[in-house]
Amino acid sequence: MFYNDRTLIISILEESLPKFTQAMTAKVPDKNTKLIAVLHTHFGGNMNLARIMFLALFVCALCKVQTVGFEKLAVAFAGSSKSESSLRRIQHFMADYKPNTDLIAQLIFKLLPHKLPFRLALDRTNWKFGSTHINILTLAVVYQGVAFPILYKMMPECGNSNTQERVDLLNRHIRLFGIDTIDCLPADGEFIGEQWLKYLNHQRIRYHIRIRENFYVDAPHSGKRIKASWLFSDVKIGTARALMSHLLRQQPTLPFIGRQGQK
Repeated sequence: MFYNDRTLIISILEESLPKFTQAMTAKVPDKNTKLIAVLHTHFGGNMNLARIMFLALFVCALCKVQTVGFEKLAVAFAGSSKSESSLRRIQHFMADYKPNTDLIAQLIFKLLPHKLPFRLALDRTNWKFGSTHINILTLAVVYQGVAFPILYKMMPECGNSNTQERVDLLNRHIRLFGIDTIDCLPADGEFIGEQWLKYLNHQRIRYHIRIRENFYVDAPHSGKRIKASWLFSDVKIGTARALMSHLLRQQPTLPFIGRQGQK
C-alpha cells in the first residue's frame, strides 16, 4: 500500500474539516476567487495559475462534502465541468504533483489568527491503513483548543520516535519560522529522554511534558527519592501545585505542575 505526503495532507485535512467548514461555507461572495487570491500570493512563484485554481476548487470541495473520497469531491467541484472530468483532474493532481511541505507549512503559519509566539504541541499518531502501518510524528500550533499541524515526519515503522527525529522536526520549525515563535512545547509522556531534554534546555524552549505517576523524583533538600504522584496526592480538585526544583531521576532538572486527576 502506497502512502505519501499527498495522501497524508488529505488525511490531516479530513480530521480538521469540521473546524473549517463553518467559515468556508459562510455567505461570502465568490469564495473561490478570494481563496485563489490568497493561494496565488503565497504559491505564485512555485505553482502555475491553473494548478492554483484547481487547489482552490479542491479546498472548497473538501469543506462542502467533508470527506476525502475522490468521487464525492469531484461532484462538489464548482464550475461547468462534469464530475468525471473533475475526478480525472483530482487523480492526475494526486499522482503527479509533489507538494512542497515547507511552503504549505508557511501558508498555514501565515494564516493563523493568533499572535506570536505560539504554543506548539508535539505528538505521534499510529494506525493501520489496510495492511500498512501509518506512524506520523507531528508538530502543531495550538490555538483555542485546536491543533493545526504544520510539520510532520513519516516514521519508517511502528514505535516511538527517537531523539534525533524530534530534534530534526524542531530544528525544521526553527529554520522556517525562528525560535522566537515558540512560546512553549507541551508533549505526552513518550517524549522524554536525557538528550532530548538537554536539547530543549540548550535551545531555551519551555516544555510541559506529562510523566507517569510512578516516576521517581529526588527532593533537593532532603535527598529523599519519592514517587512523583506523592507530591500531588493532597492537591484538591480545581487547584494546581507547581514544584520548580525537583529532579527527575537520571534526567535534567524539571519543573512539575500537578492538577487533581492530572498528575
